[in-house]
Amino acid sequence: MALSVVRDLREARRPASAEELADFETDLLAEFVLARASAGLSDGTIRGEISNLEQIREWFGRPLWEMEPPDADSYFGQVLRRAASGTRHARTSALTTYFAFLELRHQAELHALTGRVVTCPIDEMNRPRGGKDARLRIPPVVAEVERLFAGWAEELVACRKFAPTARNYAAARLMAEIGLRANEVRNLDLADIKWELGRFGKLHVRYGKGARGSGPRERVVPLINGADRTLQWYVEDVWGQFDDDHTRPGAPLFPSERRKGAAGRRLGKNTLRGALAAATRAHLPDWNGRLTPHVLRHFCASQLYLNGMDLVAIQETLGHAWIATTMRYVHVHREHAEQAWLAGQARAAGRLQGLV
Repeated sequence: MALSVVRDLREARRPASAEELADFETDLLAEFVLARASAGLSDGTIRGEISNLEQIREWFGRPLWEMEPPDADSYFGQVLRRAASGTRHARTSALTTYFAFLELRHQAELHALTGRVVTCPIDEMNRPRGGKDARLRIPPVVAEVERLFAGWAEELVACRKFAPTARNYAAARLMAEIGLRANEVRNLDLADIKWELGRFGKLHVRYGKGARGSGPRERVVPLINGADRTLQWYVEDVWGQFDDDHTRPGAPLFPSERRKGAAGRRLGKNTLRGALAAATRAHLPDWNGRLTPHVLRHFCASQLYLNGMDLVAIQETLGHAWIATTMRYVHVHREHAEQAWLAGQARAAGRLQGLV
C-alpha cells in the first residue's frame, strides 16, 4: 500500500499585512455583532459585550485572537484583581463567547492568515469561580422599611420641591410593594395603569428584563400589597404637577422635572437611586449604602412569600424566567423556618393520632 500526498484544498495565502489584519479584525467584530443579534440578544446586551471586548483589547494592545491563558492570567489576576465580581464575570463571558465565535467560524481562516491556532484563553484554571449573583442580598425587616417610608412621607409636608420628592417616594414604594426594577419603573407610561383589570387594577410593564440578554419581556403585574393606593394617590395628587394632559400618548408615569418640549422626559435611574440613598441616610441610617432598588425587590419577594403567596405567583409578579431565580429572592426572618417546622410536626402528630 502506497502513501498518497494529501493537499489542503483551501487557497494558499501569503502572510497577511498589518493593514489586512486590521481590516479583518474590524470585519470579525461586525460579524460578531450581527451573529449576536441573530441569536435574539437585545441591543443593550450586545453593546455590553462589545464594550467588555474593547476594554480587554485596549489593555492587550493586539488582536484578541493572539491572547493566550498567561495573558488572561495577567489581566484577570492583576488588572481586575480588585474589580467587582460582576465586572470579572462579564468580561470573562464576553471573551469566552468571542473565542467560541472565532473557533466555530474562522479557525481555518485565522490559521491561514496568521499561522495561529485559536484557543480560548479562559480555561478551568483561571475561570472566575461562582456566579455574578452569588452575593446574598438580605433585605431589611418590615419595621425598618416602614420606618423609612414613614420618615420619607413626613418630608413631603415641608420639602422645598414637593412634586419631585413625592414622585421619588411613590416610585420607591412601588419597588417595595410589587418588586419593580428601577428601569421598569422609569419606563412606565401613565396609560400602563389598567385600573379596569382584576380586583385591584394592573400595571403593564413593557420593558421587563429579558432572560439571558434577550430583548424586553413584557408582563402584567397586579396592583396588590398597597400598590393600588400608592398609584391612586400619586396620579391624583402629584402627576398633574408635571403634566396637564392625561390623554397624551406616551406620557411618562414618572416624568423628569426638567421639561423637554411638550412631552417631558422620564425620571433617570440615577435620580431614583440617589433619592433612595438620601432617604435611607436620613431615615434608616443603619442601612446607609446598602439599601438599593434591587434590595427593595428582594424585600418585596420575601414579604409576598411570608404573607402566603406561592412561589409561582411571586415568579410571575417579579417577571423571572426561572423559579430557581425567585427562590434566591425569598429570605425569611426571625423564626419563620422554626415555626414552619413546628407546624409540620404538629400535622404529623395529628395524623399519627388518627391512626392510633
